[in-house]
Amino acid sequence: MFKKSISVDFERLPKHIGIIMDGNGRWAKKRKLPRTAGHTVGAKTFKSIARYCNKIGIEYLTVYAFSTENWKRPKDEVDAIMKLLKDYLVDAKNFKDENIKVKFIGDLSPLSDDLKQLIKESEEGSADATGLNLNIALNYGGRDEIVYAAKKIAKKVKEGIISPDEIDEKMISGNIYTASQPNPDIIIRPSGEYRISNFLIWQSAYSEFWYSDVLWPDFKPKDLDRAIIDFQQRNRRFGGI
Repeated sequence: MFKKSISVDFERLPKHIGIIMDGNGRWAKKRKLPRTAGHTVGAKTFKSIARYCNKIGIEYLTVYAFSTENWKRPKDEVDAIMKLLKDYLVDAKNFKDENIKVKFIGDLSPLSDDLKQLIKESEEGSADATGLNLNIALNYGGRDEIVYAAKKIAKKVKEGIISPDEIDEKMISGNIYTASQPNPDIIIRPSGEYRISNFLIWQSAYSEFWYSDVLWPDFKPKDLDRAIIDFQQRNRRFGGI
């Protein structure tokens, strides 16, 4: 007896998906290529998945592009990643045409002036888009984000705008990079690793997690469908019964 296959219920899609784009280096190593080749193919996968999310009606997508810890990697690899980012930003008009709103989250201060200008142009140029809200986490760390929020709140306390007794979860949520956005319903990590790696620590308190052995450069829309189908089979109780 054949088991009926399950397909995505496009009426019950997760509102916000987070993706840790992992496995570029291992993908390249398996093919005896430089790690930079993996990042190049991984960048193409990112564009494909973002466009697919927009096509099927996902409202928010947050991708982990470069962490606060990634600066420890070899300089040539970091330079290659930054070049790919620059190439993407130069080509960002394509996302504008596809009605995708782009937002960068993280500490952008260490980036070059030309990158910061391109980021500004990308965000401003897509500000009126009404399709997918695409967050690109760049020089991002979950702990760093919480420190960022704490400093903003501490400044308000110092200036007498608020009192310490007014600080609660809602206030912290309102001062992080993704303020006003819903928390991720599901976080996807390809590549066979089973850790969060400092990604959306505050926001993922009740997120579902989905792991896959597929390396990021090989990740296809069908793999995203698998994650969504699995998500739709879960019973989310948020601490209740």
